[in-house]
Amino acid sequence: MAKQKKVSDSQVTMTELVLPNHTNQLGNLLGGQLMHWIDICAALSAAKHNNRICVTAAVDKIDFHHPIKLGDAVTLLSSVNRVYSTSMEVGVKVFAESFKKGIKKHTNSAYLTFVSVDDNGKPVKAIEAKPETNEQKRRYKEALKRRESRLKKRQTE
Repeated sequence: MAKQKKVSDSQVTMTELVLPNHTNQLGNLLGGQLMHWIDICAALSAAKHNNRICVTAAVDKIDFHHPIKLGDAVTLLSSVNRVYSTSMEVGVKVFAESFKKGIKKHTNSAYLTFVSVDDNGKPVKAIEAKPETNEQKRRYKEALKRRESRLKKRQTE
């Protein structure tokens, strides 16, 4: 199996249509529904990168910048930002698009940690991620800062 893969090899684009059963009483997408889609999209990136099942270990942060409305198309873009030993950070960007209004907005960002596992659910070494573009290199560096912050916070809890 490969020891290293390009970050671009882990990229996943997922599109969902916001239907009535996805919304609250105000006609906005439920946060829990969006978190579900984010988790699936990120899991696909992790699995695609590692050629194996990867499980969610943590969700760092999900920022909600703008509401997503009934009828909007939601596009989620994910990729592996950085790999450690068995774990990896996956970033997800969310865009909502109203075809009727011709408007597309960046609505959410999220960072999740996944662990690569074998057929028995035991952690295994993950494939190293190789960033190539300036954007990928920036996300790679920032992922380490977030990890250090996560670990520091865990020690104080």
